[in-house]
Amino acid sequence: MIQRTLVLIKPDGVARSLTGDCLQRFEKVGLKLIGIKMVRANSELLEKHYDDLGERRGENVKKRMVNYMSEGPIIAMAFEGIEAVDIVRKMAGTTDPKLAAPGTIRGDFTHLTMAYADSVNVPLKNVIHASGNLKEAEQEIKLWFKEEEICNYKTVHEMFVR
Repeated sequence: MIQRTLVLIKPDGVARSLTGDCLQRFEKVGLKLIGIKMVRANSELLEKHYDDLGERRGENVKKRMVNYMSEGPIIAMAFEGIEAVDIVRKMAGTTDPKLAAPGTIRGDFTHLTMAYADSVNVPLKNVIHASGNLKEAEQEIKLWFKEEEICNYKTVHEMFVR
């Protein structure tokens, strides 16, 4: 199944110049980049993006993430490919970096743990956001990209998958 998904390089990933490495990893597996932009997200956008985080992890965690994500630029990317949501999630690694496998983005580039972040009341800086499921991906792409910002084109990889 061809799917679309959202990836955000968070402010820590941008500041550490990891954008190119992350993008290259996704392109190398054959995912098609269909949208990309650098944004300074305002609190309204971030509140919508983290709409259910307060329910899952608490309002304090949501507030920390909204504040953190507005600290610096974010690279928003939309990808398309076969089972893109699960492929990107696998490549990103688990949300808690201490559980992320080596070879994943979080496993290779982060060391802050969820428990540590919670214990010192700081946001979890884990380089990247990847949509959690297909429904979330569809909602998030609409939130971060206008329809005209999504590009449709053919790549050389597509001759191998269709």
